[in-house]
Amino acid sequence: VPDLFNFLARPFLSRSLLKLTRDVSTVSDFQEHMTKRLREVLDRTTDNYQFSGLDNLDSDRAYLFMSNHRDIALDPALVNLGLSIAKRNTVRIAIGDNLLSKPFASDLMRVNRSFIVKRSVTGRRDKLEALKHLSCYIRYSLRTEEISIWIAQAEGRAKNGCDRTETALLKMLALSKESDQSFAQATGELNIIPVAISYEYDPCDADKACELYAQQEGISYTKDPFEDLDSIQKGFVDYKGRIQITFGEPVTDKYENADLLAAEIDRQIHLYYQLFPTNIIAWKMHCSTVDKKTLDKLKSQWPDEDWTLAEDRFNSRINAMPLHHQAIAIAAYAAPVNSQLQYSMTGQES
Repeated sequence: VPDLFNFLARPFLSRSLLKLTRDVSTVSDFQEHMTKRLREVLDRTTDNYQFSGLDNLDSDRAYLFMSNHRDIALDPALVNLGLSIAKRNTVRIAIGDNLLSKPFASDLMRVNRSFIVKRSVTGRRDKLEALKHLSCYIRYSLRTEEISIWIAQAEGRAKNGCDRTETALLKMLALSKESDQSFAQATGELNIIPVAISYEYDPCDADKACELYAQQEGISYTKDPFEDLDSIQKGFVDYKGRIQITFGEPVTDKYENADLLAAEIDRQIHLYYQLFPTNIIAWKMHCSTVDKKTLDKLKSQWPDEDWTLAEDRFNSRINAMPLHHQAIAIAAYAAPVNSQLQYSMTGQES
């Protein structure tokens, strides 16, 4: 299959890139071109896509946008699209070095103002050096060059739908701090903005369920050489329903350690995550017992929704998956509801 893919894809890519180079001479030209193409793709593959929270951003300030991570390339592309629509400067994008195995993908990522997170480094000393270098680069971009950055809240996509910020990521950000700075001061001056990205339908839901099932059963799962590229393609061209991207409030310098900072980022992402009918239907299916009052409150977010039709569509999608994968996919769609309910209750108690 990879050989066939190469045979069919190379002429198409060559023609596309040749046409692109005629119209593009700078990174700004490239991003403008990609923004136009992205909007065309979203118009074909979504029912609508909306942004909120952008009015609260200072146009003269660089931010570290930290989002939940569901789609390899579309997540940062949507953040950039929102910023572009709001007439804000776009971001540099943090990507794992696992995405650079194919030369043309590597070139495209770099042209699109991406920088590399070295995940494949082995050895404690080399890993620490790579983390320090990354931390210094992020701080330099934000504080000196005043160029914003997007980074996922955790390594890899949240295939199970559970969005949690890795404390190791936050500790990395503090590796470049001044000797007399506290953790809170060092991370506070980075202007972290949590971003909640919500898709009604995940184009890669079946693939993620397959991988999670293999892990659950202890089955060896070997990633296909083109699997990441295939996921990127699906994310762009397959149906996504409705999309909501919400930019949160700047995280202040009052969080004295990584655990407290992670909890605040998680709180914003979970509370700002737009629960779609698919999430609510999955939560109802996943729960052994459902509190009617809670279910009615969740459904009230969508007063005009045809719930019978929505359930039929969701069931059809789930039933198209192998039987052993279905419960895993349902749980992934339900997870954001559980997270939001948990943080809502925590907020009421505090």
